Amino acid sequence: MVAPTEYEIGFSMLKGIHPDIATAILDVVGSEEEFFLRSERELSERVGMASRLFDESYRRQVLERARLELDYLERKAIGACYFRNGDYPVRFQTVPDAPLMLYTVGPLDLNAKRLVSIVGTRNATRYGVECCRNLVLGLKEQVGDDVVIVSGLAYGIDVAAHQAALEAGLPTVAVVAHGLDTIYPAVHRAVAIEIINQGGAVVTEYPHGVRAHRSNFLARNRIIAALSDCTVVVESAFKGGSLVTANIAQGYGRDVFAFPGRVGDEHSEGCNALIRKNVAALITGVADLSSQLGWECRKLPEEEPTLFVVLSPEEQVVADAMEGREVVGLNELCALTDYPVHKLMDLLFSMEMQDVVAVFPGNRYALRKNNP
Repeated sequence: MVAPTEYEIGFSMLKGIHPDIATAILDVVGSEEEFFLRSERELSERVGMASRLFDESYRRQVLERARLELDYLERKAIGACYFRNGDYPVRFQTVPDAPLMLYTVGPLDLNAKRLVSIVGTRNATRYGVECCRNLVLGLKEQVGDDVVIVSGLAYGIDVAAHQAALEAGLPTVAVVAHGLDTIYPAVHRAVAIEIINQGGAVVTEYPHGVRAHRSNFLARNRIIAALSDCTVVVESAFKGGSLVTANIAQGYGRDVFAFPGRVGDEHSEGCNALIRKNVAALITGVADLSSQLGWECRKLPEEEPTLFVVLSPEEQVVADAMEGREVVGLNELCALTDYPVHKLMDLLFSMEMQDVVAVFPGNRYALRKNNP
């Protein structure tokens, strides 16, 4: 990765700057360094217009921030992809509002062969998490190791997508809405670390010190859409950030897919609306997605009949308590089974390893389909 200069960092920090404006200015000014060193009058004359970007006091302030950022990047070993360098995401080249700079932690090449964005509601149901997990595992098994999963590290479907990728052994990219000196939400810090350790990346357009803000999340959605070949919406209410991402992706000319849900289910209203309005194509699994994208999807060998999982008597008590319930909290399970927390956690871990139990954020659990 090519290290940026203080002038490139500063140029990317200019308010309202985007690739077309940036290119037009640099074509006549010559370089980012020249932009910061020339007088306001010289810039106005060269560009042929006045602009608040040329104000000398403003440019000094921006350049000072850029020097601090460059020092931070070097101290923390954070990478930076600048729009005029070769490591800049090639998929951004057709995006009019792409960021000039993308800060990255992790070894992943953002120009990987296949990138799939997966987004959805923060209030994910068991159905949504299972759809997400099955899609990611299917991509690994039927498409290959060169698929990268992109999402936003938020609660619900986002973190489920990252966790499914980690489980499958696929690299994953978390696009965050703040500087890389923090992780939001904080409870997903361990997931972020695992993403990096397993060859993925955490990326942002924001320099360090920028905190998560509502407007940043909306802006972050365009990066999720722009980085990928397609966007998949797993679950969404009638309004939500994932619908914004889907519409942005469509505007960029990217394929958009959605899992259908039950009529009247509030967590599927958004997906059903995307399908109804022809914004998204309906998919039920990896075969549908691969067919639409023209990706070769290899056939899996027929599975040999497997023996049923045999649970211990105590595990069976837990399974019986969960039967018929979509998701059960740890405290509720303690009350239903009369087992102490430490014992119940051991049993649940064993059942998770046997693929009998699915684990959800907030110490919530559910029986998987075809459970004993």
